[in-house]
Parts: sequence; structure tokens; C-alpha cells
Amino acid sequence: MKFEALMSGLKGGKYSPVYFLQGNEPYYIDQVSDFIENKVLSETEKEFNQTVIYGRDTDISSVITMARRYPMMSNHQVVIVKEAQEIKDLVPKKNSKNEPALIPYLQRPQPTTLLVLCHKHKAVDKRTKLYKALAKHAVFFESNRLYDSKLPAWISNHVRQQGYKIGDDACILLSEFIGNDLSRIAHELDKLFLNIDKGGTIDMELIEKYVGISKEFNVFELQKAIGSRDILQANRIALHMAANERNNPLMMTLGSLSAYFNKIMTYHFLGDRSERHVAMAIGVPPFFVREYARAAGNYPPSKVARVFSLLRECDMRSKGAGTGSGQTTDIMKELVYKILH
Repeated sequence: MKFEALMSGLKGGKYSPVYFLQGNEPYYIDQVSDFIENKVLSETEKEFNQTVIYGRDTDISSVITMARRYPMMSNHQVVIVKEAQEIKDLVPKKNSKNEPALIPYLQRPQPTTLLVLCHKHKAVDKRTKLYKALAKHAVFFESNRLYDSKLPAWISNHVRQQGYKIGDDACILLSEFIGNDLSRIAHELDKLFLNIDKGGTIDMELIEKYVGISKEFNVFELQKAIGSRDILQANRIALHMAANERNNPLMMTLGSLSAYFNKIMTYHFLGDRSERHVAMAIGVPPFFVREYARAAGNYPPSKVARVFSLLRECDMRSKGAGTGSGQTTDIMKELVYKILH
């Protein structure tokens, strides 16, 4: 089931006896379980009819026993198991001949119970009886991590759904700075929403003020300066970022530069260099294609390969290995110099 359809059903009061939420993107799993935890029952009903437990603290038999109870002075009871992947006997051992204990309950669930199993960072093997039973009898939702290239579009859509606006540059900046962590992105956006009127626009100045990302000195601007071989600007940005490492962790900067040059390398080996095809191939909005085309002209494949080597060297130095200073300022100065020369 898709997230939007799942949430629409819940908001419309259409409940199912079992929800199995799995995947490597916890944000959507938390959204669903938080809604059920906070909205299905009234505060009075929760006292006797809502149980929230963690997988490491229970076993599947206990979960089923809880789920089979009848609600008290309510139409429903809610049982939420967080970190359900830690229930040791949820999935029988590989060579076991025992059928998963959850299957009989899935076949005949307690209709007045909402049993919610939050199975994060792992997936039930699709070849197993348990998976087939879940797919047949439960609301089965898989929350997959977004590709980095999809983050700006996700940010734009999320902002629009909340009734605000955001520019393309601001979307890119947030995705580059925060990375692939939807929960953290949503948290930072919530802070921004509190500081503008409904329908307002999130811009670079607002992000700098409330998120702490400099609109001028950030890895996004560093990439652009390096790509265009703007030596003065690249060094200014690099030194400023190094002096403010708390807001610009070196590992994040190196990771972003690695991803940037990986896109440049991909560009070099594309047969079709139409704007639409390049945007899809390297995972950037179409309006950024010209920037990457220019950068590819400045960095032939042999130079890009050399940059990857420099990035690995800097990574080792930051961890105390290799030669040279391990200070962030020295590492950034040397890295930018060697990339640009």
C-alpha cells in the first residue's frame, strides 16, 4: 500500500486489524504509527485500550495475547510494537519446521484491535510463509529510503503540502546539507514553518537564520565554485567551512564532493546528452544540467579519477592515517588546491 492511501484510510476512520510497516526509511513508519498512537483513541480510551511496547521487551506470543483482548468502553484497542524487528521469535530460525506463530492470528485477527508492527531497517524475506501471510491478510506497507536525487523534489512537495513555498536553490541546499534523513529534514522544516506566515516562502536567508546553513558558505556553493574553477571563491568557501566545522562536518563535505564528482564522471560516459536524459541519468533537476556540463568540460575523466583519489586521501587523514596534518583547515586548503590545479 502507498503511504498516501494508507494515511487517507486512517484519517477517514477506516481501520484494519493488522498493520505491518517495514523498510529502511523510518520516517514514513513513524508517521503512520504516530498517527495511530495519537489519533485513533481519545485520551480517556487510551488509558485502558492502548499498549505501546518495544520488540526487545516482548515475544510474539505475548503480542498475540495482547492483540486478542477486547476493548474496554471503546470500539477499538491499539497495540503498537516499535522496533518489531527485535522480536526474537517473530521469524522462526532458518532450519526450523515451526510455522511462524503470527500466521494463525493474521488468518483470524481480533477485529476490534489495531495491531501495529513497526519493523524498521529490515525486510521480511518474500519467499517465506510469513511474508505471504502478511501480504494477504495485513495492511503491508514498505517504507523505502529515497535516492539522494529525489530529496529536493520531496522537500518541495512536503513544503507545499504544509501550505508553504520554497525555492529550488533552498531545496538543493537543504538536501545537500542534511543528507538523506527525512526525519531530520522534516524537523528542520518545522522550525522554519514556525517563523513564517502560512503561505510564505522559505528562502536562503531564512535557512541561514534558523537552520544555521550559510547561504554563501556551504558545500553546495563550494561545488559550484570548484566546478566552474573559480579559485578565489572556492578557497574562500572552503576556509570558511573549515573554520565552522560544527555546521560543516568534514565527512559530510567529503561525501558531498564525492557525489558531485560521481555525477560529473557519469556525464562523461552518457551517449544521450539531452537535458532531460542527463537530468534523469545523474539525478539532478534539469536546470542544473548546464552547470554539470560546464564542470565536465573543466574536469576530464582522468582528472575526476584523480579527485576521487584525493578525497580518499583526505578521508584517511581526517581519521589519523596517512601523511600530512589532520586539521580540517589544512585538509580543506590542500584538497581545494589540488583539485583546482
